Amino acid sequence: MPTVHAINVSDGGVPKHPRASAFVSVNGCEGDRQRHLTFHGGPDRAVCIYSLDLIDALRAEGHPIEPGAIGENLTLSGVDWSAIGEGTLLRIGDVILEVTKPAFPCKTITSSFIGSDSTRVSEKLHPGWSRWYCRVLNEGAISAGDQVSVS
Repeated sequence: MPTVHAINVSDGGVPKHPRASAFVSVNGCEGDRQRHLTFHGGPDRAVCIYSLDLIDALRAEGHPIEPGAIGENLTLSGVDWSAIGEGTLLRIGDVILEVTKPAFPCKTITSSFIGSDSTRVSEKLHPGWSRWYCRVLNEGAISAGDQVSVS
């Protein structure tokens, strides 16, 4: 069963740091803030998700990436990432997230990649490897270890 591996927040920028639990509202994860609101945050980009399985694959390629390092709020384990796309629903307890669009790589995450090439997680160049933004359809509290349902 897919689970929440980590909940990651910061006071702006990356890396985002793990916490055991958080309240997720239409504005995002409690305790999280974005520096550049032109590119991050807002109702359609309230929560950023990424796959622990892809992080592990990227590490196997030699990239120095860790959960939270590329700005995702939720690092999910065991999710079939090929099934994630615009309109996908994720249920975590009472929280319901709707995937809105891929999160394009930016210069702030380059330290997590060999040769500072963050395009490794570009949906255009490497489909299926992107982080995804979500809007929050139903608010609630989540914890690391919670089960994730994908539909």
